[in-house]
Amino acid sequence: MTQAFSTLRINSDRMLDSFSQLASIGATADGGVNRPTFSEAHLTARQWFKEEIEKSGLEFHTDGAGNHSAILKSSAGRVAPHGFGGAYRDQTFLLGSHLDSVPNGGRFDGALGVMAALEVLKTVKENGIRLKVNLEAIDFTDEEGTLVGLLGSAALAGHLHQKDLASPRGGRENLVAGMKRAGLSEESMLSAARPKDSLAGYLELHIEQGKRLERAGMNIGIVSAIVGIWSYRLSFIGRADHAGSTTIDDRLDASLGASAFTLAARELVMRDFPNCVVNVGKMDFAPGAFNIVPARVDLALEFRSPDEEEFNRLDIALLELAQKEARRFGLELEIEFLGKHSPSIMHEKVCNAFAASCDDLGLMHVSLSSGAGHDGQSLADLCPVGMIFVPSVDGASHSPREFTKWEDCVNGANVLLQTVLRLAAG
Repeated sequence: MTQAFSTLRINSDRMLDSFSQLASIGATADGGVNRPTFSEAHLTARQWFKEEIEKSGLEFHTDGAGNHSAILKSSAGRVAPHGFGGAYRDQTFLLGSHLDSVPNGGRFDGALGVMAALEVLKTVKENGIRLKVNLEAIDFTDEEGTLVGLLGSAALAGHLHQKDLASPRGGRENLVAGMKRAGLSEESMLSAARPKDSLAGYLELHIEQGKRLERAGMNIGIVSAIVGIWSYRLSFIGRADHAGSTTIDDRLDASLGASAFTLAARELVMRDFPNCVVNVGKMDFAPGAFNIVPARVDLALEFRSPDEEEFNRLDIALLELAQKEARRFGLELEIEFLGKHSPSIMHEKVCNAFAASCDDLGLMHVSLSSGAGHDGQSLADLCPVGMIFVPSVDGASHSPREFTKWEDCVNGANVLLQTVLRLAAG
């Protein structure tokens, strides 16, 4: 990278203006945003993004999965193939994140990554920098999982299948209605895959959504791996009885198995899997009345790990624990597998380029794993992938309390820019 490139910075005021305009779309009274996938606010935000791209003199593109992109074409005649070397034509280097939010979420999650990516393209364009690859700032569809989860990135990577659309986590009716509002179809979703050799790499800037950077006083977190996520529905099945006339020792109380498992799962992970997390996010009781012993409890189980071998061991341990607690209370157990994303290791060359960019910018950095899922995990087997985090104040995320200082946002965008120039500039 030339010395002239090393002094280049994004326009922080321009990026703040764009970010603020976006944050007003779907804004809530408590300072957050409510932009679930294909909601009115989400579609409005995407229309704003399209207009912002076109005003910037960049090429707008959308695909069959509804991913929205700004494109800056390469000025080089021939470009590098998969892995930054060789002689393929018309490769694309992706930058981005997502504009959808969880219900009543925060302003920064996903949106910062898209706005920073767009600002990088604007900066490269206005400085007339020669690129070896096409540069693309992308807003992926439904990263948050309102309907499917990592929908747009999975479609682009060729990992989306009919079964994913047939039984989506957000409900089939909601998916069909959402696709109709967005002008999409199952056929278009399944045709959005790009050829593997068309992608030169993917970079993403994101807020940390935790306290590690803030506690350590670090400017940038260079992500080493994105955790795998595994989910099940566990059903503890007992017998309904009168809650007053049936003695305690005569009951087959499904709530006891579900509750005991939840507590024991916490102890198991803290004791034997300290690098992992487990969560029981929902319990549904049936019949669900004050005066009836619960006959059935359906429990939503999710667990995460950055290591595949550990991930598999944890899966076995948790299911064995569920069986043990069911037997303890004389219950039956039904296990329904809901989905799995394996851990994704970030590309060493990209991580090294991030570190070099941080050093040149005088920013303190640390390597850490991502406890949240991100679109990069969909692309990790197609092209070199890398992510950086910027600090989250008090670790808050998926909440209106979500906040990152603007200077940290700018630091992240400048690291993104400098890393693009290291990897993609001619």
